[in-house]
Amino acid sequence: MKTKITELFGIEYPIILPGMSWISVPELVAAVCNAGGIGYLATGPLSPAKTRESIRRIRQLTDKPFAVGATLLMPGAYENALVAVEEKVPVLNISLGKGETLIKKVHAYGGKIISTVTTVGHALAAEKSGADALQVTGYEAAAHGSQVTTLVLVPAVVDAVKIPVVAIGGIADGRGMAAAFALGAEGVGMGTRLSITKESPVHELAMQKQLECGIEDTIYSNRFDALYCRILKTPSGEKAVKQGRNLAKGVMASFDIAKSMDLSWMKLATSILSGAKSDKPERPKDTPAKTDSVPKQKKEKTSLFQKMMKGPQTGMNMAHMAQAYVAIKKATENGDLKDGVYLSGQVQGIIHDIPTVAKVINRTVEEFTKIQRDLAQIK
Repeated sequence: MKTKITELFGIEYPIILPGMSWISVPELVAAVCNAGGIGYLATGPLSPAKTRESIRRIRQLTDKPFAVGATLLMPGAYENALVAVEEKVPVLNISLGKGETLIKKVHAYGGKIISTVTTVGHALAAEKSGADALQVTGYEAAAHGSQVTTLVLVPAVVDAVKIPVVAIGGIADGRGMAAAFALGAEGVGMGTRLSITKESPVHELAMQKQLECGIEDTIYSNRFDALYCRILKTPSGEKAVKQGRNLAKGVMASFDIAKSMDLSWMKLATSILSGAKSDKPERPKDTPAKTDSVPKQKKEKTSLFQKMMKGPQTGMNMAHMAQAYVAIKKATENGDLKDGVYLSGQVQGIIHDIPTVAKVINRTVEEFTKIQRDLAQIK
């Protein structure tokens, strides 16, 4: 199969495993790559040393192109992205942050950048910054999807930019893939579907719960981790949304995060209070600053996120995310759905089995191809 995404990344099928914390580990990433797609290593819970170790582990498991994901908003993410640059990973996926400097570094060794976006404004900004492709995450997706559905968001972004688009949100089979391509996408992401596979590290209890649940059994709210986020509807998920932010719990959770990232708590706290690391090249002191030439639409769309993460509220928002971090880890790794909270997309309701990664990808491609043939016969 040949699309702009397969050609850009050097892969067989335009099917992507997004970077999902505690799920997109080397073994699952490699399984997707070996089956013809491309997987993103999730670096959110990792220290730079563990990120390097994981990248090298992926290279032991596959000789296919793979990617590394970095959510630049989070403490330590920029440092993890720099490790990916040092390791010259084929593809770097960046989200929730400014990436101009990283993009230049990746392009310098011939790597590719795909930026995750949830609005047309973000898409235009990412294209202007030099991204090679966009990962457009719709409302239906697990975790941080747009407030706009994939059906509307993808064609809006496709119309606005000139670089290829990958659609994510509500896609679990060849039908979803065919729909995304009809909207103008050149590839698809299937996070929830690929997380419910034999190679996935997700705890069996969490997988089984998703298989039991329907398309209505998720919650989309900004009261779980400070950003709009989709979670599995369970008593613990409903409780977390009802309670909202809890500074004391967030601070306690930050100790666990510091330990997992091999950071001292003080260093983590300093990073949180200073906000997300700005990826902006230093300007010589004698060089006048450039005037803001950002299009009005881009400025309006990004300002909401910027305002949320600046000023005295930054620490509170990050503490809120720390509280969510621990809850997600409990559900994902331990299958603890009593105290933990699991991230799942609406598409869980049309998933009914736990096959191998290869089977998911092969039957998705076969179904997509059949649909394309059938549609071509319509007169």
